[in-house]
Amino acid sequence: MQTSCTLRLVFFIALFSGMLLADLVTPGLVAAEDKIDFNQQIRPILSNNCFPCHGPNEADRQADLRLDDRDVAVTDMEVITPGAPDDSTLIDRITSEDEEERVPPPGSGKSLTAEQIELLTKWIAEGAEYKKHWAYVPPQTSSTPLTDQVDWPSNWIDGFILVRLESEGLKPSEDADRVTLIRRISLDLTGIVPTPEEVDSFIHDTSDDVYEKLVDRLLASPRFGERMAMWWLDLVRFADTVGYHGDQTHNIWPFRDYVISAFNTNMSFDQFTKEQLAGDLLKKPTRDQRIATGYNRVLQTSHEGGVQLKEYRAIYMADRVRNVSQVWMGATMGCAQCHDHKY
Repeated sequence: MQTSCTLRLVFFIALFSGMLLADLVTPGLVAAEDKIDFNQQIRPILSNNCFPCHGPNEADRQADLRLDDRDVAVTDMEVITPGAPDDSTLIDRITSEDEEERVPPPGSGKSLTAEQIELLTKWIAEGAEYKKHWAYVPPQTSSTPLTDQVDWPSNWIDGFILVRLESEGLKPSEDADRVTLIRRISLDLTGIVPTPEEVDSFIHDTSDDVYEKLVDRLLASPRFGERMAMWWLDLVRFADTVGYHGDQTHNIWPFRDYVISAFNTNMSFDQFTKEQLAGDLLKKPTRDQRIATGYNRVLQTSHEGGVQLKEYRAIYMADRVRNVSQVWMGATMGCAQCHDHKY
């Protein structure tokens, strides 16, 4: 995603991808013509069953084998032969009838299902392609899929929905009536149901762009920023109290209002990022940019008189690193405080 994307676009894409696109790809078996996706289908199998002994954690690694590293698995150790599952030691070992040879070992408490073995076999037959963790892969433009019913999609999103429905032998639902439609879009964009007067006006509007006018009106509402800000404030762990011990008031509502305003003014996402992480370090920072850096203070803090200052400073700094990585990088650094991260 280009950094010039606006907040509205960022969140619409995030909501759509989180609630819908994740369901468009099933991590189980796929049709014969579909190529196996490493991140969706193979990495979870290896991570759950193989990485504990053959992953990035050097202290627990056995036989110097890393199945998380293609160069090691394919070139150095030669346990995977791309394009030739029958010649791959990995397939021999996971399908062996000999308990001394089969992996995962029976005593590990782990085992592979027939579907998982079939996925690994097909993946190797296709070339055993590895991919980086999704959070570190730049987004790519995808072409809209072809569908059997060409007259139903009214925009590119509909194409992705319809192709999945068709693969399941399902048909789209009938178009919603206008009362249902205005209720849905009002709740989605503002979190508030429409008034009877707004419903009546929408029902009786005969103009061709009636829906577009409704969306524009809701986007222009100050309630839109409040609705969208809820998601962001959850991500950055915003609260009005400190969260420890006495849970004293943590008076940081100006930061909340900054986030709401950022959505209502359609601020660019790159600017939104800069101002929160280091707004006070910008050249001649404005008051709002200084307020934005309140992000760095919305974590749990202790006001208890007996705390060890150095200890809690370390706790606060670790929390900030974890939250930045989760919110902006799509990855967790929590385990990596003490351990090699599995990715």
